Order: sequence, then structure tokens, then C-alpha cells
Amino acid sequence: MCIEFGREICGNLDIAESREWLVTNGIGGYASGTVAGLLTRRYHGLLVAALKPPLGRTLMVAKLDETVLYDTRSYSLDTNRWADGIVSPQGYQNIERFSLEGTIPVWRFAVADALLEKRVWMQQGANTTYIQYTLRRATQPLKLTLKAMVNYRDYHSDTQSNGWQMSVEEVEQGICVTAYPGAVPLYLLSDSPKGDAYGGKLRNASRPSVSVVHNWYHGFDLAVERYRGLRDREDHLHAATFEVTLNPGEAMSTTGCTYAFVASTEKEPNLNGEAALKLRRAQEQKLTGFWKTNRPLKTKESPSWINHLVLAADQFIVDRPVPEDPYGKTIIAGYHWFSDWGRDTMISLPGLTISTGRPEVARSILRTFARYVDQGMLPNRFPDAGEQPEYNTVDATLWYFEAVRAYYSATDDDTLLGELFPILADIIDWHCRGTRYNIHLDAADGLLYAGVAGVQLTWMDAKVGDWVVTPRIGKPIEVNALWYNALRTMAKFARQLGKPHQEYEAMADRAKYRFSRFWNDETGYCYDVLDSPDGDDALLRPNQIFAVSLPESPLTPAQQKGVVEACGRSLLTSHGLRSRSVSERLSLAPNHPQYQGKYGGNQYQRDGAYHQGTVWGWLLGPFVLAHLRVYKNPEQARQFLEPMANHLTAHGVGSLSEIFDGDAPMTPRGCIAQAWTVAEVLRAWLATES
Repeated sequence: MCIEFGREICGNLDIAESREWLVTNGIGGYASGTVAGLLTRRYHGLLVAALKPPLGRTLMVAKLDETVLYDTRSYSLDTNRWADGIVSPQGYQNIERFSLEGTIPVWRFAVADALLEKRVWMQQGANTTYIQYTLRRATQPLKLTLKAMVNYRDYHSDTQSNGWQMSVEEVEQGICVTAYPGAVPLYLLSDSPKGDAYGGKLRNASRPSVSVVHNWYHGFDLAVERYRGLRDREDHLHAATFEVTLNPGEAMSTTGCTYAFVASTEKEPNLNGEAALKLRRAQEQKLTGFWKTNRPLKTKESPSWINHLVLAADQFIVDRPVPEDPYGKTIIAGYHWFSDWGRDTMISLPGLTISTGRPEVARSILRTFARYVDQGMLPNRFPDAGEQPEYNTVDATLWYFEAVRAYYSATDDDTLLGELFPILADIIDWHCRGTRYNIHLDAADGLLYAGVAGVQLTWMDAKVGDWVVTPRIGKPIEVNALWYNALRTMAKFARQLGKPHQEYEAMADRAKYRFSRFWNDETGYCYDVLDSPDGDDALLRPNQIFAVSLPESPLTPAQQKGVVEACGRSLLTSHGLRSRSVSERLSLAPNHPQYQGKYGGNQYQRDGAYHQGTVWGWLLGPFVLAHLRVYKNPEQARQFLEPMANHLTAHGVGSLSEIFDGDAPMTPRGCIAQAWTVAEVLRAWLATES
């Protein structure tokens, strides 16, 4: 599958601005924008640096406004929409093709008989972005002018300039921008053009020139932020202008004449764009090599769309150094705005690491998070500002057991299992005697109870002010399915290590016996929550699918089939499962959490719909695994994954979205690239390989 758009997409602004690209640097930083070159989010930028890896993400370079002068005529390559709604310039009209080379976005601009190619990528392990221009075809010299638009703000925020004076100084081969005393300096640098005509030397190729400007551009319009009910205006500083002439020579070879623009927090980054590009390509070849070598397939080749997902999987894996391990790893939950969440990390780990043939990354993540276990709980979230982790989750810790099980199943790593076993045993003990937020084992039935007023503990965690949209206080079904799975897993681990296992088996037997309480004979599927303050919740939600998809299921075969059929009839869409049944439409009563088929508006409206009908892409994986378990038909189960191949060309190009509208046409929303969606589709695809 070649992800490539021609003028039919690139020349249609409505479509081209809805397709977004993403490149990452492995430490939490990224660059992202639209195919059209238009800024539509506060999160777009050519350098969003992770100043405190993997967090402290700061917008430092918003964009480059690009024009070319060719044969005495000026052409715009950039596109801007302003506060008054005017789109000017309209450089998207000169895009002949957009494509992905692995994860590297590539634009081809056609101006008269000249063809200029542009690539964007980041250096792994550094806050450094490369923007490379290659003159592929021309009969005249082409003069390229770049206006560097910079900023310095938290990536969740926006900038209104108000006379802000940054320090912009010329340095060798570029400029240094210091936003204010104590800010991390930004270096915008470039090297001379390179080409291989005339034995590696170009005739009449100019050295780049740079001139300091310091001029604020006001009123960039951010259309997606307006849709999200947030401030939709932003100012950026035109810090400097770079100019270079690309000369095709008289006998230009196929490699063309290249020029690299580099944005970095490093004082002396590598300015050799060709060498940096080779390193990036080598890294991606290495990733596909892991996939092919460490996860041998029954068929000779995996589909190209799956190969794209293997590369996309790496974008979420980032460094989280800790004192005991400077090479610790974690998983960013989603781009553009999520950090590393404990729940998302543990759900995503098997698909992003084990399925892609990178168990050593899984090992590092498991050890990193083990250091943060407190009172038998894994942290839910590491705040951006670097405060103490938050432990408001009941399921993240239980997903940790499943992540360890998946890792051990792939590696037989008794050393790590021995290291983690005491931590896992302590977690079980804390849950038995009780920990934060009234999380405790109910002695009456052996099931887990969790919840206090005003706190959201399950993955359905939307909260606006004091309003917890889906509190689910009581005994949520997926929590108890995970608890049962964890107990069976611990019994197996104990036997493997020669430790007592009988208590875990007995607890699991009791939980399975009393899990029968979840079955609702009247509806033919499971209750969502037992023993809530309002009684047993019979609403059809997708959470029961985990009671079928997890390795250890507490349901009977007939009940498993009933769950899969109920979810398939009422919750399944082309891109995932709805978060509640479509049978209940939105009422006019305020705060009434009935089905909502559209996701959008201000935070109150969005979070009110987040788990009330919105489709979640990651749930497609568990549904496919549950379907496979019940019907044992890999070919049919895999059919549910096929629409995701087409989705790779929409929203976050080359990746999979977080959520979708519950109503047709199921428009993608939320994060353009979500870790657990990519992970679960990959994992399910491997499970259905026939």
C-alpha cells in the first residue's frame, strides 16, 4: 500500500487540511502539520521539543513560509488562513504530490517545468528537525526563500504576542533565538546546497544567506481548535529569512540538488542533511527487520498497510530515564496532546513491542513502571509539568499483569519474572486488603470493588469540573475480568518460579464462580457494573468484550458467544466499538449521559460524548480476538480489521486515530495517532494470521 495523494487531494483545501502528518524523535518531541501546509491546531509545528523528556513539550518552530522565484516568476509553497477567514497565500495549489516514505512526509511542488521536493524528519534522541529541499527538475536556477516562524510556549497553550521581544542573533550558518532569559536557545541553521552533477560540485550554486527580521505575524486561524471550543487565534514571530539558490547544472543526475534547513535545540547539530536522512532510513529499515525476523509470519509477506503500522508503532515508544536506569522506556498514549499514561502503556505494550519483535523495549518499560508502583497501584498519568504521578486508576495495574504475561510468553525471561514477581504479589495483597479510592476485594463474593464520589477510575474517565461523566462506582466488568485474568496469571508465574500458587488458584476459582453475577439472562449479555450506588447497570457497553478476549475468560462458551453477538449487533462499526449502545438517543435533559453520536464542541460537550456513543478504535482489537475465540474463523475475524487499511490515508496519515463519531460516516476525531489503536490492530492482525 503506497500512501500517496495527487492533486485530487492536495489541491482540495478542505480535504488536504484534514490530512495530517507526524514525525517523532523518540524522546517525546515531534513535528506535525497538514498536507496543505496550513496550521489548524495549536499542536502543529516543525519543532515541538521535549525539553524535559519525555515531557516539557514546547512549540519552538511553528512553520516555514516558503516561496520560490523561478524564471522571474514568484510561486508560494506555503498556505495560511487568517483570522478574517482569508486563505493567503494558497501554496497548496502548487502541490503536485504528497506521499509517505516510511514515516517521512514528502511533498512535490510543480512550478512551470521545475519540480521541488520537500522532506521533513527528526533526529532520534534529539530535539532536531530537518527540512530538506531537493530540486529534482529544472532548466533555470530556482531561488528558495524561507521565512522562519518561531514561538516558545507550552504545546497546550497559544500565543498572543503583546510586544514580546525575543533575542535573535546571527551565528555561523544561521541564527540563534532566545525567547527570554533562561529559555532554551533555538538554533535555525542551514548548509550549502549539495548535488552530484560535475563530480559532486555544482556550478554557480549560492551559499545560503540569512537576515534577521523579528516581525510578529498576527491572527493565524486554528480551525480545529475552534471546532474543539478552544481559542482559535495565534501569533508567531517571523524571526529571520533564509535564501538559497538551487542550480540544476547542465547535466543534473537523478539525485538532484539538495538543501537542508535544520531547527534544533542543539548548538552544533549535524548539518549534513543527506547523512541525517540515511540514518533515519536505516532506523526504519531496522524496525521492519525486527518485524520480519523476530515475528516470523506464516505467509511470506505482510500487507503493506501492516508494514506502515509497524513503523507507526515506534512513534509512541520514547525514553523515560530514571535514576536507576537512564535508558528506561515508556509509551506516549497519543499525539498530539497525551503524555505516557499507565493504562494506555500497559494496554499498548504487547502490540507495540512484542508483536513488532522488540521484546527488549517491553522489558525496559515493565521495569521502568515497576519503580513507580505505590500502595499496589501503577500511576495513571505523569503530568506534563513534572509533578508527582497520579494514581487515580483501578485498571492500569491489572493491565500490568497482562503485559508481563505477554512478555513472558514471548521470551521465557525467568530473570525478569523473578524480579517482578514480588511486586506483582504485593499488588495482589494491596488489592485484597484495600488501597486508594476504596479499591478492595469484596469478601462476600471475591470480586473487586472500586470507586469514590468525584473520581474517575476506569478507562471511561471523562470528567469536566466536578462532573464525572461515567463514574462506574462498584464492580465494573472489565476490572473483574482483568482481576480474574491476573489471578490465573499469578498462579502460573508462581508455579514457574517454584513458589506457592494454591492461594491464587483458590481466589481465581472463587472470582470465576461469582463472576456469574454479571450475566443478565433477560438481555443475553453482561451487566456493565454490579453493586453501583444505583444498583446493577444493565446498559450495553463494550467493556464486557474483555471477559471474552483476555487469555483467561470467566464466562461459559455460550455466554462468550452472547457477548460477541450483542457487541457486534449494537456497538460494532468499521473502526471500532461504540462506547455505549446506539439504542438510546440523546435526551434534552442536561447532564443526561445518553447516547451521543457526534463528538465535538467545547470541553463540556466533547467529554460528555467521549464515552457515550463515541467509537474507540482500540476496542476493535479485543472484539476481533473475542470473535476469533468464539467462532474460530481467522479469515472472517480478520475482515473486521480491513477498514483500518483505508483509514491510514485519513486524519493522521500513516497511523490510526483515537476515536470516531458513533454516527455515520464515523468521522475520525481526537488524537490523529493513538498508541493503543495501532497496538491492538497489530496484535489482532497477528492473531488472525492463517
